[in-house]
Amino acid sequence: MPKRQLILVVHHDEEIEEGLSYTLELARIMDEAVSILMIYRRKVMEMFEDYMVATTFAEEGEFRTAREVIIDDLSLKGIDYEERLNLIKERCRSHGVEFAGISSSKEDPVSAIKNLVKDNSSIDMVLLSPSITHDGHISARDLQRLVKSLSRPIVTLSGTSW
Repeated sequence: MPKRQLILVVHHDEEIEEGLSYTLELARIMDEAVSILMIYRRKVMEMFEDYMVATTFAEEGEFRTAREVIIDDLSLKGIDYEERLNLIKERCRSHGVEFAGISSSKEDPVSAIKNLVKDNSSIDMVLLSPSITHDGHISARDLQRLVKSLSRPIVTLSGTSW
């Protein structure tokens, strides 16, 4: 039986440190593994462009995964995906917490969370990073529906002021 997991939901291009620190400490206390769900954050124009590109590639029989899109976007911003992944693994190791892996999605956060939890019965708790709940990325109504539809606790993390 797989080890129970806490899942931290983040946008692919956010600074992950704040949410990761809290998640690792909670996982250590609860003796659970940590997994990350990276949501590809798109602007309205990018969504339209993605649909157009996806249609073109689909007609050619090629499909880009969410992970490929995230890696491409991060590289355009000068961020190395593998380096970021290794940093997360090292942080888990240094806290004595098992790293269960990274999932990625191009869906909206609510749909991505529902699908991941539905497909993974070892998830005990969902932690939403500050960027997921900040600036209306998830409305109060969507958050309420998510809480009602999942049979797992959902924790919303807020950013700290320095």
